[in-house]
Amino acid sequence: MSAPPHIRPPAVAGMFYPADALTLESEIRGYLAACEPNAGAVPKALIVPHAGYMYSGAVAAAAYALLAPLRRSIRRVVLLGPAHRVPLRGLALPVADAFATPLGILPVDADARATAMAMPQVSASDVAHNLEHSLEVQLPFLQTVLEAFSIAPFAVGAASAAEVAELIDSLWGGPETLLVVSSDLSHFHAYRLAQAIDRGTADRILALDPAIGHEQACGATPINGLLLSAGRRGMSIELLDLRNSGDTAGDRARVVGYAAFVLHELPHARH
Repeated sequence: MSAPPHIRPPAVAGMFYPADALTLESEIRGYLAACEPNAGAVPKALIVPHAGYMYSGAVAAAAYALLAPLRRSIRRVVLLGPAHRVPLRGLALPVADAFATPLGILPVDADARATAMAMPQVSASDVAHNLEHSLEVQLPFLQTVLEAFSIAPFAVGAASAAEVAELIDSLWGGPETLLVVSSDLSHFHAYRLAQAIDRGTADRILALDPAIGHEQACGATPINGLLLSAGRRGMSIELLDLRNSGDTAGDRARVVGYAAFVLHELPHARH
């Protein structure tokens, strides 16, 4: 008799987003419905924020709304977000076989696990994932906009951009694979100062500069790895939204910055 699957339960449901499935889906669909239609190139990678939905959900939705035409074609999502809770060398997959949210269970991709675990910068750690919100908050959005898919969730600790890019390249895949990097921007500055800092960070990301600092973005390491890989591939990038918590939740004394970007793979540059 086979062992039951090892499922990582939601850690921040009821805090960062609603714990009730109907309320959660309704909230996400509201964010998506408010987005402007975009008939641009097919998305290959997204950079999205990871705060509570009341703060950053509308910004994240600007990226996730682009996936509607790919609802059935994306079958695997590679997720990379900073490890907030646990000191970590390199990148960590969970030991768990699946992640649960109020909207259902998502399996961890077995092929991606095998590929990643052969790399020296990758380890397996449930501890790195058990309380981590940066990846979890992306899952309900993905479950709402995509039909059936597996995930390869990586908590990113002390790693180089080259190590992250090597992992991304190994899991690049084709049109069935989407890459998602989870990151907020500056933290706890006054509103106008944060706007200036975040505009500068956004400009560097748009230039595919893989040297973003952690004061500029808490997910700087996975962003830098993605930008390094994207630059080598000649990808295009677009800023979809740039705001902060002073725009979305009112208090402008100490704000957190949020941005959403989409990266497109140019036909001549595909590997």
